[in-house]
Formats: sequence, C-alpha cells, structure tokens
Amino acid sequence: MPDQNRLYVRTPEFERVAERIEYVTDLTSRLNVLPFDDKATRAELLAEIVGKPVPGSVTVYPPFYTDHGLRIEFGEHVFVNQGCTFLDQGGIHIGDGVLIGPKTNLISSDHPLPASERSEFITRAPITVEAGAWLGASVTVLPGVTIGRGAVVGAGAVVTKDVPPDTLVTGAAASARKRW
Repeated sequence: MPDQNRLYVRTPEFERVAERIEYVTDLTSRLNVLPFDDKATRAELLAEIVGKPVPGSVTVYPPFYTDHGLRIEFGEHVFVNQGCTFLDQGGIHIGDGVLIGPKTNLISSDHPLPASERSEFITRAPITVEAGAWLGASVTVLPGVTIGRGAVVGAGAVVTKDVPPDTLVTGAAASARKRW
C-alpha cells in the first residue's frame, strides 16, 4: 500500500500536483496585486485558491502565498496578516478565532533527511492550529504540528513539536537533533 505521507517526484500524481502549483501561483499572483479595497474580488480569488467558499468572517491580507490551496481549511473569524505562506500539501486546518501574524509560514511538506532521497519524494503531515490560538510575527510551523486551543506562539519561533493548549512558547532554537 502506498504511503499517503509521501509524494514521489517522478510520478503522474506529482505531475498533477505540479500543474496545481502553477495554477495556484497564478491565482495568488493576481490576488496579491489587487487594489486593497477590492474585497469582493479578493474573496472570489481566495475561494478559487482553496476550492470552496471561505467564511465571510475570515480576513487574509495580501500578499499571501500557497502552493496547493485545496488542503487549507479556515474556521470563522480567522485573521491572517500580510506576507504569510501556507504550504498546504499535507493539510492546514485553522480553527475559529485564530490570529496569524505577518510573515508567518505554515509548512506542511518537507523532504527526507538523507541526501540520496531528498529529490525523490516529499513528505507531508498536517498542521492544525486550534481555536483561539495566536501565532506572532514571523513564526514558522513545521509539518505534523498541532498548536493547541488558546496557545500563543511568540514572534520568530520555529515550532517543531506540538504546543499544548493555553501555553506560551517562544524562541528559535536550532539545535542538533540527529546525525546520519
């Protein structure tokens, strides 16, 4: 049985994903150059990017970038500030009332660690940001992470593991974790 968390590069499935990436890149390029007060067209383009209507209470300030779009789910009353990137091939679920600071990156796909495998496939794991959480400016959330309900992630943090509900986490600790 194929591993659903892997997407092999030299396959028809990857070709379809690459086509979707080109299509969504075109849509986000158009979204990002609209006049700011053209809210109706922004809402239409965002709905086309994610493949379904986006709740009217959701605010996404441009520029906004995503690679796939179809695996993003927005709850009600979500605020996404300027310059955010959502790489959503692994899936991104954003709960009600979530606040996302400028230049935040939600990255749900990755490459394997061994150099011999890096160009062969990508790995994917969902990101969940539960209701009421707040991600500060320039936060990066990596694949497979859940940010708990009401949690706060301080500016510049790189989140590599789950954050419990109602918890403040801070810092960008790039420490040696594994050798091969």
